[in-house]
Amino acid sequence: MSIQSVNPANGKIVKSYREDPPDKVIRKIGQTHKAWLSWKESSFGERAVLMDKLAARLHAERDKLAALMAVEMGKPLKDGLAEIDKCAAVCQYYAGNASAFLQDQLVTTEAAKSYVSFQPLGTVLAVMPWNFPFWQVFRFLAPALMAGNCGVLKHASNVPGCALAIEQMVKDAGFPAHVFQTLLIGSKAVAAVIEHPLVKAVTLTGSTVAGTKVAAQAGLLLKKTVLELGGSDPYLVLEDADLEMAADVCASSRLINNGQSCIAAKRFIVAKKIEREFTSLFVDRIKQRKIGDPFETGTDLGPMARADLRDELHAQVLKNTEMGAKCILGGKVPARKGEHAYYEPTVLTNIKKGMPAYSEELFGPVAAILTARDTEHAISLANDTSFGLGAAVFTSNVQLGEEIARNKLQAGSCFVNSLVKSDPHLPFGGINQSGYGRELGMFGIHEFVNIKTVYVK
Repeated sequence: MSIQSVNPANGKIVKSYREDPPDKVIRKIGQTHKAWLSWKESSFGERAVLMDKLAARLHAERDKLAALMAVEMGKPLKDGLAEIDKCAAVCQYYAGNASAFLQDQLVTTEAAKSYVSFQPLGTVLAVMPWNFPFWQVFRFLAPALMAGNCGVLKHASNVPGCALAIEQMVKDAGFPAHVFQTLLIGSKAVAAVIEHPLVKAVTLTGSTVAGTKVAAQAGLLLKKTVLELGGSDPYLVLEDADLEMAADVCASSRLINNGQSCIAAKRFIVAKKIEREFTSLFVDRIKQRKIGDPFETGTDLGPMARADLRDELHAQVLKNTEMGAKCILGGKVPARKGEHAYYEPTVLTNIKKGMPAYSEELFGPVAAILTARDTEHAISLANDTSFGLGAAVFTSNVQLGEEIARNKLQAGSCFVNSLVKSDPHLPFGGINQSGYGRELGMFGIHEFVNIKTVYVK
């Protein structure tokens, strides 16, 4: 069996890799566990030195790594460079803060001494997606290794080069052999890895369907999981919003990573009074984005990651229009010679309950505009979803915006007058069909440790 890297801009095979056979997978897991037995005894200071070196390696190789993302999944170079910089930042963040996050916490009881200690679990399996092929991995890798865990990575099958590059950078930074290894396997082989007794926990970023399968299997084995799944993030634009600013931010959020982001804005819920003006401004911003070769300077949107994903998205768009939605921009597959997985940025209006754009995740450059009668109706529309990853509200009344974000919107991250984004300092994750558990911040490093009570009488 082989795993192929295919350039989504032209459909050409970049490189083929031999899939790891079961015996090799078992051997790698054993090697990682053996490495953990020593790694867990290292000090935070020793780990931090290596993590800072890893950040330095990322900075040194940023051009090469951005080019790798461009060729494997179509990310424009400027976006790839920003992704690598963010990976370096999360390494530095946990290098500087892990010791404080995991220090013993004294608790006063009747004992002579009682406290909470945080101990690593062992080998953690990371099942990661293609859309941010470095960031998704590093936001797990940095806290996991700093906590004293080790990791094995099952990356998306269309970015094997990125997966191997991460493993190599960990080695080049000086980490002990096998503390982090890539498993070149397909989705069907994941079950056997979860079942392996030396794999103690699983983290997955991906679709809700994939998350439910992993959670079900891990649950039967009583193994801890963290799931960051899909989203249909609502952005509320109220009557008193700064429409120029809102249009800028909303367009940027919808087209992050060519719309292939779980926390990209999906549904724009706009007050009826200002809907026409906002829509005009929003469409204008969308039109300004340049579609082209991800290697060309000035390209804002490259191809989607795979042609089949583009075709699935187009089918969703067509179903919406068949059900009465209006396509006021895009909605077509470009027919330019030599292009493979491109899709025109698309704006749909007249979205009603029951349409795919109302309830499903549209994972690509397609925006859905919904009309709200008033603020309460906007909040109701926002929460009428099975997801719960992120949400945002735009209003000149910051106090009202904060009240809506804090107490009214049902999502893991709620922003006011800003696009939803992940930040190493803040916990990130969702509720409902968007998953559970948290990454990043102090809460992220606490997910894969034994929170142990120690009581001394």
